Amino acid sequence: MSEHKYRKIIEHNRRLKEQLELPRIPVSQACESLISYMQNTKDYLLPSIWGPPPQDPFASQTGGGCGCSVM
Repeated sequence: MSEHKYRKIIEHNRRLKEQLELPRIPVSQACESLISYMQNTKDYLLPSIWGPPPQDPFASQTGGGCGCSVM
């Protein structure tokens, strides 16, 4: 086996070992967490469910400024 192939295999093995050490949770727990997030996080792109969005702090303010816009 060539040195290059050997190094690639060693590197791949190292990455697999790193992935093996990652924390894991059961699928049922992940689903419960996702459902909870979706039910408790407002998505203002769905106004029929969450209502109109609050005032956008980054929207342009009326009055003052030069009235320029970037296109």
